[in-house]
Amino acid sequence: AGLKKVTDDMKTHKNPTLRQGPKPFKAAAPQTAPKPGKPAVQAPAAAAKKPPVFELQDKRWAIEYQEGNKNIEVADTNLKQTVYAFKCNNCVIKVKNKLNSITLDSCKKTAIVFDDVVSSLEFINCQSVQGQVMGKVPTISIDKTDGCLIYLSKDSLDTEIVTAKSSEMNVLVPKDDGDFTEFALPEQFKTTWDGSKFNTVQTDIA
Repeated sequence: AGLKKVTDDMKTHKNPTLRQGPKPFKAAAPQTAPKPGKPAVQAPAAAAKKPPVFELQDKRWAIEYQEGNKNIEVADTNLKQTVYAFKCNNCVIKVKNKLNSITLDSCKKTAIVFDDVVSSLEFINCQSVQGQVMGKVPTISIDKTDGCLIYLSKDSLDTEIVTAKSSEMNVLVPKDDGDFTEFALPEQFKTTWDGSKFNTVQTDIA
């Protein structure tokens, strides 16, 4: 008498949904530590642009970090002074009178025009540079330079040209009519063993 009446909506054979038990328990997947993100790659800071220099330092004319200056002129020189141009880009340097030596180091698209040098004209680590001697220069040195054009004068045809690790080197020799004839300096060499020593000769690039 104490039992409750079972109505039709409580009968499982009339309500199939009542036969569906709760979904089986599934253990939660273990939590994994979040993968650390890749640190942001920071672009290297651009090197601070250095101010141009053009001054006489003791016995050396320092011409440094010049950009696009076509009117650099060194006029007050003597035999004890030198000219040192460093990291000049797209410049023209004119040197008057006679001095000891001239060096272009790490310059690009830069030309040097000078009268007379007692010692040497040197190009080191340069790209697309030019040199023109109006008087005499005993020695021209081209080292680790790609693209070098040398204009000789009639008084400097006996100059010695020393090259190392360089390419695209051309020397222009003056003709009687004032024009120039261009000659390419050798860049390629062939070495053979003759049984007692090595012999090296220059080879023409095809």
